[in-house]
Amino acid sequence: MRLHSIELLATMTGEEITDGAVLVRDGWIEQVGTTSEVTTTADESVDLSGHVVLPGLVNTHQHLWQTLTRAVPAAQDAALIDWLTVLFPVWEKLTPEAVRTAAAVGAAELALSGCTTVADHHYVWPNGVRIDDIVDAVTQVGLRAHLTRGGMSIGASQGGLAADALTETEDIIVEATEHAITRFHDPEPGAMLRIAAGPPSVLSTSAQVLRELAALASRQGVGLHTHLAETAGEAERCRLAVGEAPLPYLMSLDWSGPHVWFAHAVHLDADSIASLAEAGAGVAHCPTSNMRLGSGIAPVREFLTAGLRVGLGVDGAASNDSGDLLTEARQAMLLARLADGLRGGPGEHGFLTARQALQMATTGGADVLGRDDIGVLAPGRAADIIAVDLDRPRFSGQHDPLAALVFCGANGVDQSWVHGRRVVEDGQLRTVDVGDLLTEHGAHAAELVA
Repeated sequence: MRLHSIELLATMTGEEITDGAVLVRDGWIEQVGTTSEVTTTADESVDLSGHVVLPGLVNTHQHLWQTLTRAVPAAQDAALIDWLTVLFPVWEKLTPEAVRTAAAVGAAELALSGCTTVADHHYVWPNGVRIDDIVDAVTQVGLRAHLTRGGMSIGASQGGLAADALTETEDIIVEATEHAITRFHDPEPGAMLRIAAGPPSVLSTSAQVLRELAALASRQGVGLHTHLAETAGEAERCRLAVGEAPLPYLMSLDWSGPHVWFAHAVHLDADSIASLAEAGAGVAHCPTSNMRLGSGIAPVREFLTAGLRVGLGVDGAASNDSGDLLTEARQAMLLARLADGLRGGPGEHGFLTARQALQMATTGGADVLGRDDIGVLAPGRAADIIAVDLDRPRFSGQHDPLAALVFCGANGVDQSWVHGRRVVEDGQLRTVDVGDLLTEHGAHAAELVA
């Protein structure tokens, strides 16, 4: 496949090519350059004149099942703890069919926004729900996936928020995670599916499980993921429960290293940020969810200055309430600028730029997930490619096509390929019948909240 006549080809390596072209063979990028340089004949030729092309976006934190519980009235104006208190009883009614459909709708929405890789954080397994259901859904839509298998071992009877019906024994959590890795994890370059260990939080999971999952992840060479420092009160709740703040507690249980990444990290001081950077850990920044739940503004500038790996996450559709990763890049830029303004100005590094926001959504996300085969457009990388047509009213009058994707808001992509396979064509999902999927999804959502 040869993509050519691209108005602006943003490789995210620092090179931006006018009248660009990309040659793809068997799912891998073979050549990148100008249209006059990339002239090899291909079985398919796609004219992308008038388009901005960049690497597929990488979503580092999502809860796909939550597409079933968008804008639930009782949770609309709640902060995190009250929000969970409302929704846990609803999630007790999840079924395999509902989770499968929810994950497919979530993956479809992500694909239409330019996402080509999703890290899904799933930790509720009632009524026979299995990780197989999520695997089926994301495979059907055609996204790359890093699926975290987590579980809660501390329920209401032990002071947790969720009913005991949503918890699992410590042995089951560890065994199920190991089974998922054995069955589904692909460590090879270009892998479409990888598994990570992903307990939801310090306060819902015992020290034994946290320690054993850290050992399992290290032994199996997989990722390790959880929520961290999402709300202002989390540190004090953690001290009361386990005697330490969340980060030192987790690090004492061997949650350290480049395979570890944390969601949110809103309330971290300078010493904690330095500890994370020294450990080589990554952060999934979820600006929309943090604003929606009133959780705070993550110190993204401090993360980047400290050398932390930072990616973006849309979080779940019950706290976002959408799954638009390109919009998340815009939110990240704007929220970082608001944080600067509240401190009196942008400081020595200036405002977070549109290109830096896109960097987090592409190369940053790939780094957080430990991928060196995606995130940029270069020979030898997987052909995860998205294109946005500039012939839209929202882009009329722009003077920087790449920055315009963030400043103006792209409102979806027009074309996308994952490992060279077409997923979105002319703004429409090509892999699944969206109409049938939404009908089924609506029925499950209505039954869940009835």
